[in-house]
Amino acid sequence: MTFPDLLLKTNTSTSRRSVMKWGLVGLGTAMLAGVPQALMAQNMGSMKMLTFNANDIGILNFALLLEELEAAFYIAVIESGKIIDNKELDYLQALGRHEAEHVKFLRDVLGNNATFQTRDLSLNQRGLEMLVSDRMKILNTAVILEDLGVHAYNGAGPSLTNPTYLLAAGSIVSVEARHAAGVRSLLGRPTTEPDSERLVQNADLQASLNPFKGRAYDELYTPKQIISAVSSLNILNNPINGSLVA
Repeated sequence: MTFPDLLLKTNTSTSRRSVMKWGLVGLGTAMLAGVPQALMAQNMGSMKMLTFNANDIGILNFALLLEELEAAFYIAVIESGKIIDNKELDYLQALGRHEAEHVKFLRDVLGNNATFQTRDLSLNQRGLEMLVSDRMKILNTAVILEDLGVHAYNGAGPSLTNPTYLLAAGSIVSVEARHAAGVRSLLGRPTTEPDSERLVQNADLQASLNPFKGRAYDELYTPKQIISAVSSLNILNNPINGSLVA
């Protein structure tokens, strides 16, 4: 069963573990108004291959891709009109602004080393619409993507050698964690991620990246594991390769 199929089966009576494990993200704001047109443009005939090599530039470009996807999803959530509570809407709009700022920040840090542009990304509209079809899917997948961001930045951090790039990643990961905790609170769930909700379970964690375990620590995922999780969302058409995610 695909990720979208699982989401379609999710409803308010679904178990917490299932709901939290299969979610998505969404939102948007006036600050992001210029992004949707570029991201939503589908140019299937000349779709760009996204290549991430196992070096500092590859890692930061990989982080940039995650931030681009988060920003695009938050736009889609706002445009969906499925979030009607003003408090929730305000919060998601704030998250959307943060993700847009992260995109700009990473592009500024990378400069000419950015290996793709926003316009190069091709989103699967059908998959995206499915994931923002109701409030519960939106909030639960927001939790998943924000938690995924934390696992991704922590997992890639030990491989960074450029102090500027490490500072850039470190300045974002803590914000992603606050995002996850905030959306969890909207759902009345614990602010930290229980083991039962992780997309990557203990047996599949890379031991060298995870010397510590327990509720007081965030697990570190490899880029390959992050790409697998992102692919399960069925929202990005671009093929992905490179030694970082091999």
